[in-house]
Amino acid sequence: MPYEAPTHTVERSLRATTDARIIAGVDEVGRGAWAGPVTVCAAVTGLRRPPAGLTDSKLISPKRRTELAGELESWVTSYALGDSSPEEIDALGMTAALRLAAVRALEALPVRPDAVILDGKHDYLGGPWKVRTVIKGDQSCVSVAAASVLAKVRRDAMMAELGAESEQYAPFAFDANAGYPSPVHRAALEERGPTAHHRLSWSYLDALPRWRHLKKVRVSPEAAAMESGGQLGFDF
Repeated sequence: MPYEAPTHTVERSLRATTDARIIAGVDEVGRGAWAGPVTVCAAVTGLRRPPAGLTDSKLISPKRRTELAGELESWVTSYALGDSSPEEIDALGMTAALRLAAVRALEALPVRPDAVILDGKHDYLGGPWKVRTVIKGDQSCVSVAAASVLAKVRRDAMMAELGAESEQYAPFAFDANAGYPSPVHRAALEERGPTAHHRLSWSYLDALPRWRHLKKVRVSPEAAAMESGGQLGFDF
């Protein structure tokens, strides 16, 4: 499917209106997964022409996505990644876990950004960071698209390694679904129950009578309501 290449329009706007010089694009992957961490990448790209084919990671084939991530690693000015574990997601709720992962990524950059472009509608980062939210920023903004690809490739590789480290994880096919919902993943859960890498506050446990007793209660009804919309989508 043809798509428009991302531009530096938002980056240039931030420079013009806020005097920001170091701008980080931020995107996450793993929000709707049943297993594994949520991973956030912060990428600083400057205003140079990006590698060909850069866009939202979900629009790129896995093979090309991996190739592109390799190109981006040497092309970006700097980048860093941050994770929040399944245990942190269960304890804090997804919104707070996303913020924790994003702060970890931003603070791991060699230089603190003057402004942040955050993919999506909602600012889960907040102060003291100067944030500009952009819906579908991973398709329209160069720095966010770069962060999208780097985060996706990193987390997919992490989940594939997890699936290979022990025979007990093989039935879950983490190398194919990266911890997201899939028929194979659901069947393995029904038979074997969740592993140490599954999120135990997620609603998939409601549909598994044998394992429902393992479900953890989220920190607040508000947090549960904010997260429920992204739990069941297929996004791998």
